[in-house]
Amino acid sequence: MKLLTKLKACFAVKAQPEHLRRGKLGERAAKRYLQKQGMKFLAANFRSEHGEIDLIFRDDGRKGFCSIFSGNETNCLVFIEVKTRSSEVWTRPAAAVDARKRRLLSQTALDYLKLLKYPKVKFRFDIVEVLLVDGKVSEIRHLPNTFSLSKPYRYG
Repeated sequence: MKLLTKLKACFAVKAQPEHLRRGKLGERAAKRYLQKQGMKFLAANFRSEHGEIDLIFRDDGRKGFCSIFSGNETNCLVFIEVKTRSSEVWTRPAAAVDARKRRLLSQTALDYLKLLKYPKVKFRFDIVEVLLVDGKVSEIRHLPNTFSLSKPYRYG
């Protein structure tokens, strides 16, 4: 009987902490929202030694929102940080993306571009705020081109 109990313990699905469940819920909601806006999903939870980018999309139709290699071409990569909160009592969710987080996101985006062999492509950094009420998505706010590649990093 002890063997059966040990096997169950080994294969049992462990419950995730609440903040991780909220984060995954927010990322799924953000992904669906952006796809409905016409953006093409490329990757989720891209990790490198510098950090993680929640979502990566391609945007073919938001002229003027891409900050690198501007021209008539509107196609660009979009690196997205999703911030999910159940309350805005103290501050907006996007305020959590401070200078340190922007630097880590910049480094991680450059790691992604390195994997693609540094294509000549426009890109931008967006934030998506997801607000929850009683554990359900109540509002999604997309904040395009929220910040530029952090100094001293350059691309192109």
